[in-house]
Amino acid sequence: MKAIYIEEPGKVTFRDIPKPVRKPGEALLKVLYGGICGSDLSSYRGTFAYFAYPRIPGHEFSAEIVEIDDNDQGLKPGMVVTCNPYFNCGHCYSCQRGIVNACTSNETMGCQRDGAFCEYITMPIERIYDGKGLPANLLCAIEPFCISWHGVSRAHIRKGDKVLIVGAGTIGVLAAISAKAKGGEVYIADVAQPKLDYAKKYFGVAGTILNSSEEAFAKACNEITGGNGFDVTIEAVGLPSTFQNCIDAAAFGAHMVLIGVGKKNLDFNFTLLQKKELNVCGSRNALKKDFLELIDLVRTGTVPLDKVVTDEYGFSEAPKAFADFSAHAGEMLKVRIDFSR
Repeated sequence: MKAIYIEEPGKVTFRDIPKPVRKPGEALLKVLYGGICGSDLSSYRGTFAYFAYPRIPGHEFSAEIVEIDDNDQGLKPGMVVTCNPYFNCGHCYSCQRGIVNACTSNETMGCQRDGAFCEYITMPIERIYDGKGLPANLLCAIEPFCISWHGVSRAHIRKGDKVLIVGAGTIGVLAAISAKAKGGEVYIADVAQPKLDYAKKYFGVAGTILNSSEEAFAKACNEITGGNGFDVTIEAVGLPSTFQNCIDAAAFGAHMVLIGVGKKNLDFNFTLLQKKELNVCGSRNALKKDFLELIDLVRTGTVPLDKVVTDEYGFSEAPKAFADFSAHAGEMLKVRIDFSR
């Protein structure tokens, strides 16, 4: 079968590799759709913290079950499913306490281990979730939605809280959808005006901030909050400057959640955390309950998950998909790959 590889920064190729053979407790899946996420793009650019070359990318996908043993989850051949791609060790201190998303030896597909961007994969049955009739091209976006949903859940948003999302990429707009679903009055900031316009048009945010300079950002935050700062700030980029934005824009006693992943260090006045008595936390991966909650939520038709996808390519166009996304990241959100063409 064919598999997509990121060979080195800036180079995507196809390789012919053996079709996988499932082991007991696993299912053989035919991949239907996959999404190129921010971490895949960073891996392509050589800036992602958790990636070694060469590697098969991809951890957000939908698939059809081809072979599976009898199981207690009701999963059968022909069903369209999605999967939990975060492989935890099961025995570290985090796993012992049930914090499996923050396993100290975590291996996420497409990052620390080969991903799903090939024609067939095998997956442990307990990591496979029934799509409950959601179309395959929408089901592949559940995993990035989970990343944002899990992070926003850690902010303990109360109805009416003013929430600022810094970053209007896929994770950022999904965080905006999540925060709005939890009762927040949501604003979003970014350096790219086209992304802000798109977020305003399709995701129902209360307002946008063009993050063109420190002064412009601070002025806009003060105008929106009356100088009080935001009750919740969410970092969805992974840069030192955007982390600082979230600290600066937070109200005294606010919650700040870091979802973005980066490699660079930040030198900042940490006494601000004490002075403002900020509740700062990180968010990593997601849990099974996040997947199950969001599959049910998306089935209600109340969230515009389909609008997150702005561009689609065929499987054979994967090198072009990565190159285009890298060149036009300011204008593109989720890039989807159709593995049938």
